[in-house]
Amino acid sequence: MSQRALVVEGGAMRGIFAAGVLDAFLENGYQDFDFAVGVSAGSTNLIGYLAGDHGRSRKIITDHACRPEFINWQRFMAGGHLCDVLWLWHQSLQDVPLALDQHWQRNVPLWVVTTSVEEGSPRYFQARPENLNEIMTASCSIPFAYRDFPQVEGQAMTDGGLADSIPVRWAYEQGAREITVVLSRHHGYRKKPSALTPLIKPWVKDMPGLYGAMLKRAEIYNDSLAFIANPPEDCRLTVIAPQETFPVSRLTTNAKKLEQGYQQGHWAGMQALGMQLKQLSSG
Repeated sequence: MSQRALVVEGGAMRGIFAAGVLDAFLENGYQDFDFAVGVSAGSTNLIGYLAGDHGRSRKIITDHACRPEFINWQRFMAGGHLCDVLWLWHQSLQDVPLALDQHWQRNVPLWVVTTSVEEGSPRYFQARPENLNEIMTASCSIPFAYRDFPQVEGQAMTDGGLADSIPVRWAYEQGAREITVVLSRHHGYRKKPSALTPLIKPWVKDMPGLYGAMLKRAEIYNDSLAFIANPPEDCRLTVIAPQETFPVSRLTTNAKKLEQGYQQGHWAGMQALGMQLKQLSSG
């Protein structure tokens, strides 16, 4: 029997779009998936959604993620983290608790993507009580913006978005034939190779796997978009993406822009639910 999967891209503060989409799903009791897979901010959005915690991600992105304890340019220039993901995960977990018991009881697996620092390849971990803190921190750890490489199962990991930003092909390979994909970039977006990557090479000379992942990131990202544009015949995709005028970038902390981003996501989620109902009634 084919499975239904929910795939959520990351994008740091751009995750406010997915927060809106998933809140719209929760408001309508829509959690009809066999498994979910998220990357970076996509994974933190998903854990709140699967636990049924409406509004949690919105609160964290518009509050905790805007505090100087998280994004701090002065600290970064002094040699510290630009984005302290360890602080953000643990502080938000303390202040806005997750209904994790509900999530574990519902038994809808959440897979979290990280990137192996040694090999530069993606790793997919099923979230469990004993590994949740490690995999969430690792998946959100933007290289250099977060200066540590969190350990997962004894291996150094970093931002899952480096090796597999949109794990839609992976979801298909796991047996999903109905896949809902929540993107953080507008339809028609294509990633260009970063001009900064060659400049970083001296800093990662002892990490060829990591540097290789950086070099291939745009290619892998655009390959995922090609899969979405032309899925296999036996795969039905629903793609939810922000408008081209989406006002939020990776490090936006402007309250008005974040609220606009959330509302765009909420509207897009409601639109997608309407399309699902039409397909069910016509099927």
